[in-house]
Amino acid sequence: MKILCILGLWMAFSLSILQAKEIKMSSPDGKYQVTLSDEGGNLHYSVNWNHKEAIKPSLLGINANVVWRDQLALGDITTAEQDTVWHPVYGERSTIKDRYKAWSVVINRQHSREKLVLDVRAYNEGIAFRYRFPGGQYLKITDEFTEYTLPEGTKAYFTARAQTPYECLPLEGWSGESDRPLLLILPGGPYVCLGEAQVVDYVRTKFKLSVEKKNTIQSAMYGPVEDIAPYHTPWRVIMCADKPGQILEHNDLILNLNPSCRIKDTSWIKPGKVMREVTLTTEGGKALVDFAVKRNLQYIHFDAGWYGFEYDKASDATTVTLDPRRNPNVNALNLKEVVAYAKKRGIGVILYVNQRALQQQLDEILPLYKSWGIAGLKFGFVQVGSQVWTKWMHEAVKKCADYGLMVDIHDEYRPTGFSRTYPNLMTQEGIRGNEEFPDATHNVTLPFTRFVAGAADYTICYYRQDFGRLNTDKDNYGVPRSKSIQTTPAHQLALAAVYYSPLQYMYWYDKPSDSQDEPELKFFDDIYTTWDDTKVLQGEIGQFITIARRKGEEWFIGSITNNEARALPVSLDFLPEGKNYVAEIYTDGERSIKTRTKVKCSRYRVNSMTKLNFELKASGGSAVRLIPEKDVNKKLGNYKKQKLCMGHRTKRISLDSSYLG
Repeated sequence: MKILCILGLWMAFSLSILQAKEIKMSSPDGKYQVTLSDEGGNLHYSVNWNHKEAIKPSLLGINANVVWRDQLALGDITTAEQDTVWHPVYGERSTIKDRYKAWSVVINRQHSREKLVLDVRAYNEGIAFRYRFPGGQYLKITDEFTEYTLPEGTKAYFTARAQTPYECLPLEGWSGESDRPLLLILPGGPYVCLGEAQVVDYVRTKFKLSVEKKNTIQSAMYGPVEDIAPYHTPWRVIMCADKPGQILEHNDLILNLNPSCRIKDTSWIKPGKVMREVTLTTEGGKALVDFAVKRNLQYIHFDAGWYGFEYDKASDATTVTLDPRRNPNVNALNLKEVVAYAKKRGIGVILYVNQRALQQQLDEILPLYKSWGIAGLKFGFVQVGSQVWTKWMHEAVKKCADYGLMVDIHDEYRPTGFSRTYPNLMTQEGIRGNEEFPDATHNVTLPFTRFVAGAADYTICYYRQDFGRLNTDKDNYGVPRSKSIQTTPAHQLALAAVYYSPLQYMYWYDKPSDSQDEPELKFFDDIYTTWDDTKVLQGEIGQFITIARRKGEEWFIGSITNNEARALPVSLDFLPEGKNYVAEIYTDGERSIKTRTKVKCSRYRVNSMTKLNFELKASGGSAVRLIPEKDVNKKLGNYKKQKLCMGHRTKRISLDSSYLG
């Protein structure tokens, strides 16, 4: 009798596999359509967006103690919905919608008592799914079988590592794995972005090409994951759009897939602009504090070398012991004196610490730095990839929060939304920034790729170039072009509006004595680092982009082009109707301009009917600040109204190489 019962159960399970089950899901607005199927005993999903096939039927599965790939069947389903808003401590927007439909689907496996649940969420901004283990078993995850099968002719913006250039490649012949997020262009549309969220105690997962299935991308785990259930993997994210800029506008989805803020009092978390101190001297530190006050920067930063040779594990980050490679006078810096001077003038101090010292001394240095009055830490040369270092990194951020210290993580670390949960993680590198002196084409690729994941510390520069000789092989000092800024001054100005980073590092290779108080520095002085609203006005990957960001009633606009000159009209139709603004406009000018930077500074009266027509130089840009006219006297000080150029309702203001005053 017992044998007959077992046989009956086996036959029932086999029959359920033969009778394939299919589950249909959709986003609240109905644009995303997700289908799950267990046909043939394999779990597949597909995604349609706006009546277009975005992801063709693709395999799901995971190797966690057992292989969850074959002999699978869809089981019980639990559904839920959410429609709320929340307000981040800071962000690209001050109000974020969190609206989705959710399904938790039990996955049954023949001859197994192990439990697996597939969680799926459908937002208007994208689709997310993860594997969840509800039981109490020990887990060893060694592989994910997650696939993304794309239509024939799809191309991807491939980058091998977080700090390497991008290549637009077909889904064949990749030289290794691609970092995430991964932007895809489907033939005839739409644009699709593959990403991840809530990678806190897992491993880094990149993307690789399937060797068995054409036009198919697979998940590529860095290594194994070990834990005890209940446990879930990070969210796998799919975002679609008709225009690539719409994906950037929807990147709050990454934050929504993370838990809410765990810090009760966030009043000490203060975004701002930062400049690096390069002399490692007391005098240099104080001079930088004075420059920060003058130029409305909020922080100064002491980089590698202040506590010894950063790569030597014997270097002691509890002491101020200068690395003689950076300053042979070991007594040149009295850090506490500089910190006290900075505090008097309302400037915070951030310290760089290499992970070698962090790993050995974290519990010792955090209370010490708090007692010194330090505002935050920049983690340097961090290890990423393995589960051990991923968990260590996020635990370190949590510990920093306990001592009221903000964090900037450098090198290969890329964000997955942890800043929602612990907003003291202000920014991170994980980007090929100005340290690598990239060209303008790279710069106009980043907003559609890397910045989808979140804030990036690009390290904006200004004076590391021989102005007026952008296209020469070397500057007047013999510095190769590869070691100089390869974009125009107005391009660098615009980056402060185009690129988002709550701690925005400015003047990276510069020192106060480099500045000649050029008039256009006012744009850097005035700009904020966090926003109430963000709009991508226009853009094409690797060609150009225009982003508008609002703080209160002020707007800042940044437009940049690639290595080619470009005419770029910018409509101000996003402004409220019937309201006049004063536009402060900064563009690359001609030799007739007296400053060495050749940036033209102009002011106009504008409104929602105005269109600005920029003639951008190759590798150039434009930067605009819009102030409500009623606030002109308060915001501009000695501003003279006769300098306004009237823009009537239907008039276009042309901005070319001439000086319009």
